[in-house]
Amino acid sequence: MKFKAFLKKKNIVFSAKRYGVEAMSAMAQGLFCTLLVGTILNTLGTQLHIGFLTATVLTIGEKAYTIGGLASLMVGPAMAVAIGSALQAPPLVLFSLIPIGYGANALGGAGGPLAVLVIAILAAEFGKLVSKETKVDILVTPIVTILVGLGLSVLIAPALGKAADAVGTFLRWATEQRPFIMGILISVTVGIALTLPISSAAICMTLGLTGLAGGAAVAGCCAQMVGFAVMSLHENGLGGLVSQGIGTSMLQMGNIVKNPKIWIPPILTSAVSGPIATCLFHLRMDGAAVNAGMGTCGFCGQIGVYTGWVDAVQAGTKSAITAADWAGLIIISFLIPAVLCPILCTLLKNIGWIKEGDLKL
Repeated sequence: MKFKAFLKKKNIVFSAKRYGVEAMSAMAQGLFCTLLVGTILNTLGTQLHIGFLTATVLTIGEKAYTIGGLASLMVGPAMAVAIGSALQAPPLVLFSLIPIGYGANALGGAGGPLAVLVIAILAAEFGKLVSKETKVDILVTPIVTILVGLGLSVLIAPALGKAADAVGTFLRWATEQRPFIMGILISVTVGIALTLPISSAAICMTLGLTGLAGGAAVAGCCAQMVGFAVMSLHENGLGGLVSQGIGTSMLQMGNIVKNPKIWIPPILTSAVSGPIATCLFHLRMDGAAVNAGMGTCGFCGQIGVYTGWVDAVQAGTKSAITAADWAGLIIISFLIPAVLCPILCTLLKNIGWIKEGDLKL
């Protein structure tokens, strides 16, 4: 009982909600503010020939960094601090997570985000245990937090990274072998994750969902965001269209809890658009994997696909960006969910499963 009281005093709560929902959702914000924003700035600078966005602002070793490059470089620390904030870590613990995030992400390799998620949670909770328990808190708390965090980074980050990378490699391979079935499964699963209060972006980044698997993930996310935005347009107006269509379909979670049937049209739409993306248009996410889980949020999914095209052209593996490429991206991202979701919603209204006001934000 005393230990439980101590944990309560330290605000340490062992729950799926805190670690799987709150921490992961915060982690996605850290990803967005660094890696995604950095990718967007680099893409804008390169494609629009904006000088200050393509100029080198810092060189570390022999590697030159632009503004966007520096933002992307800080993804590990940003994710760790975001996680610590979600866990309501005190300041000395929170700031100590900065080097931990960098170390865990770097040592985790392709699965760095998973390493950051696990290690930042453990380091933050250990730091909270000792926080304000001594008269030299200014020394004890950051030292304990950093030693635990970086120690775990050395010990387990590489293994966590390899595990996440192995899962991602399997999904990419499976999608190449069975593009129809895996297109459905990945599109539906990642799309559902995007609307749930968890991070589809973090999941895609953690598993390294690129290639056709990443394209299926983009399709699923767009089905949810554009689908909900368009089928609720008459109830939520232009503001709802924008907030869901380029913001997040998570805004509908409250309504989904009240009537889960409103989720059927976007889920069925993702089951349709996923295999169309993989089998017909061969839509690939060869940009940063995190973009696969963003859908139309800030148009990050589309920017990621476009960035992959540009990289492939520069590498010589793709001759040019064609009209068919653009048509596939537009049809998968916008047209299918904008047309199919409202049709399915109308059918469900006709049988009484969805009623007026069920989609009102």
